[in-house]
Amino acid sequence: MQHLSGIERARSALEGGGRLPHGSLPALVADSWQRCRDLGLDPNAEPQSCVVPFARVNERRVSNAALRRLALAEMQLLHSQIAGSNFMIALADADGVVLDTISDAHFADSSAGRSIIPGSLWDEGLRGTNALGLASANQKPVAIYGREHYFSCHGHLSCMAAPILNSRGEILGLLDASCAHEARQEHTHALVRMAAAQIENGLIYQECSESFIFAFHPRVEYLDTMSAGLLSVSRDGLVISLNRPGRALLTGLPAMIGSHFDDLFDAGIGAAMDELLGGGAIRIRDKAGSGVFMVCRQIGLRKAVLHSKPALTAPAPLPRAGAPDFVCEDQKVRQSIADITDAAKLRMPVHITGETGTGKDLMARHVHTLSGRKGEFVAVNCGALPENLFIAEIFGHERGAFTNARTEGSPGLARAADKGTLFFDEVADIPLAAQTSLLRFLDSMEVRSVGGQKTGKVDVQIVSATNRNLQEMVVAREFRADLYYRLNAFTVRLPALKERSDFAGVVRYLMERMAPDTPITDAAIARLATHSWPGNIRELKTALQRALVRRRMDYLDEDSFNDIGPDGRRTDDICDRCHSRPLDRSKCSEIRSTFRMTGENIAKTARILKLSRTTVYKHVR
Repeated sequence: MQHLSGIERARSALEGGGRLPHGSLPALVADSWQRCRDLGLDPNAEPQSCVVPFARVNERRVSNAALRRLALAEMQLLHSQIAGSNFMIALADADGVVLDTISDAHFADSSAGRSIIPGSLWDEGLRGTNALGLASANQKPVAIYGREHYFSCHGHLSCMAAPILNSRGEILGLLDASCAHEARQEHTHALVRMAAAQIENGLIYQECSESFIFAFHPRVEYLDTMSAGLLSVSRDGLVISLNRPGRALLTGLPAMIGSHFDDLFDAGIGAAMDELLGGGAIRIRDKAGSGVFMVCRQIGLRKAVLHSKPALTAPAPLPRAGAPDFVCEDQKVRQSIADITDAAKLRMPVHITGETGTGKDLMARHVHTLSGRKGEFVAVNCGALPENLFIAEIFGHERGAFTNARTEGSPGLARAADKGTLFFDEVADIPLAAQTSLLRFLDSMEVRSVGGQKTGKVDVQIVSATNRNLQEMVVAREFRADLYYRLNAFTVRLPALKERSDFAGVVRYLMERMAPDTPITDAAIARLATHSWPGNIRELKTALQRALVRRRMDYLDEDSFNDIGPDGRRTDDICDRCHSRPLDRSKCSEIRSTFRMTGENIAKTARILKLSRTTVYKHVR
């Protein structure tokens, strides 16, 4: 509280043009404020924006390719560790130019999020006191909390940045996490420092793949932590690389590139090597007389790691009771599902509408979960059942009830769903002749097998879904009005993907399911968001899968989606037959993209999309 009041006194003096009160600010912040004042920056104004042209950003990315590959992996891990904090993680090069960002959707849409973009320069002379600028200038981790920022418009933010150094102590880049001021700052700052250290260690392993790498620390239990020293040496014992903890542990000794192992440790390189290559940790003394434990992490020239590097793993989030197994941050989706629990408890039939690929099946399963029913979730693809078999599949049949009937008969899907949920997918395709029987079943919940005499009662939650307009079908007498009103007791409308405000969350959710260790940048998501996605989430999933298959690096950025046309589809995603038929374009695009994904396997495509081989062939021939 005392610190906060000091900040307020300092800000009052800063914004009023008075002298800064002594001791009211950390020395690093006070010095930065004074430099900004000397430059004539107005703390109440908007900071000057400077964005490097994208062509120059790409050049910087290429020249920092090794750093970027390792950093994006750590940024993805940070994203999972501080999720829910309204934050952005940024990688900048040595000059403070942002190369990539990975962010929470809420932060990305904020004014601060829109200013931290690839190409933006975070120099103190332009942006005032900020963590990126200070970490670059001081070459050490820096945290700037709230109103410690020079410009008052940044007072709601907390920024933590850590430099990424090479083995010579030169700055290679910067890692930054910016979040809402009230978020978990200290926790985030520690994670950023650890991530920067992990990147530095990764660079040593990457750049010294043909050298010996030793880890050392005064305490053996710390050999697998970020505080352990990493020392890379040639077969002759020359020091090739040394990380920051290693330099700190060898303070006062000639710990530098080009020095010799024998200048640092009492045991000669030959004797130490004999013991180290035997496996396990050894105890040796450095030239200052301090004892350390040492272990060999990599054998020179063989590119073989004896002990895997410690990896930071994010704890799996605990599932919330009743939480849907899909993204629902969009306001329309949240409103749609807000009352489902009560509807399910009242056993009201739930009808789900939405374009193809919007997630109707997932929503149906969510209804089943909320209902709390102990029985099975049984899905019926109404469009895949022949008219003459529809009733028999739903209500069951006795042995020999009709030609080609199963020898042993069948209890039917309605009985299989007893005490559970019966989901009629593509309910608009139910044959007219079968609609009367289904209406009678919905009214009584009584089931009688085809060819049978006995009637049984079942207890099922009814859920239906379609991408067609049932009201128009009722007017056209293609669907019974009384059945429509029976199914439509409670309606959930799922918006098209292009209309959803949580598009970024949907992308990250799909990536987490398909490739949880593969980062995807904000720039990549921004490119995806410009397209129309007529096939909605299903089409987006296919585009992500295609990018994952074709990637050349361990991440996805905007260049991973160059094959997507300006309307959101690949230019060859629609066959000639469907170009002039708007209603068929989405289906055609989905079939052709799935066909490519399966290696042009018609049978597999038909099986995935639950279509006939003939239908697939018509669209891909």
